Amino acid sequence: MIAIGRYNLLIARSDGNPGWWKYLVAAAAGLGVLWWAAIGAQVSFGELAKGMPWIADFLGRMLPPNWEFMGKLVKPAIETVQIALWGTLLAVVLAVPLCLFAARNISPNPAVFHAMRQVLNITRGINEIILALIFVAAVGLGPFPGVLALALHGAGMLGKFFAESIEEIDHGPIEALRSTGAGPIQTIVFGVIPQVVTAWIGVIVYRFETNLRQATVLGMVGAGGIGFELVGSMKLFQYQDTATCILVIVVMVMTADYLSTRLRAWIQQGSRS
Repeated sequence: MIAIGRYNLLIARSDGNPGWWKYLVAAAAGLGVLWWAAIGAQVSFGELAKGMPWIADFLGRMLPPNWEFMGKLVKPAIETVQIALWGTLLAVVLAVPLCLFAARNISPNPAVFHAMRQVLNITRGINEIILALIFVAAVGLGPFPGVLALALHGAGMLGKFFAESIEEIDHGPIEALRSTGAGPIQTIVFGVIPQVVTAWIGVIVYRFETNLRQATVLGMVGAGGIGFELVGSMKLFQYQDTATCILVIVVMVMTADYLSTRLRAWIQQGSRS
């Protein structure tokens, strides 16, 4: 025990234990892995420093933003919000039935549990842009491929979270319902959903915020939204229009972040009251 002013610092004695070398080996191994990853990723801060003048030149061409182009972005911005809304809604519709089979404590049997978990892993593991390219080839250009891409990827993420939240519930109400002869659907509706609905709403709001960001990117591959205007302006070397698109996207994301934060706080206050 070492006294420092008003504070006492408790230091464990090693008692001759030479275990410190394990931490040294672990630290050396971690540095080795980082070095190996840096070589594979060709991390070079020198090249970044050389490229800074080109970045400054690009940013200079974007200034000042073309404010007259703002009027053309109203419809694509609204379309982006619509894509995010429907992508989130369809993701929830797909995730809810899947999560009931992917939760270990209420899944019918281990085979179904593992199968559903792999389905969620696959849908979550494919990037939204890849899914958007697939759906663009299937249904054509426009916002609908973006909706489908966000819905499929979001179903994997939401389904995993929903299933994990179900696994953490109190089993007392479930056992009480089963003892009264309640069936599986009644058990889920009255014993499971009330315990997880608050957490589910919070993550759905967060997913919508994420989908809004992703929807701005999916337009770059022909899936509608403001991203389509963004990539079009860059291809035409209209960098001032590009700056306007970026400003609109930033405002949209900041607004969604503010609203989702307020909504989550309201939900948490409601759950505590």
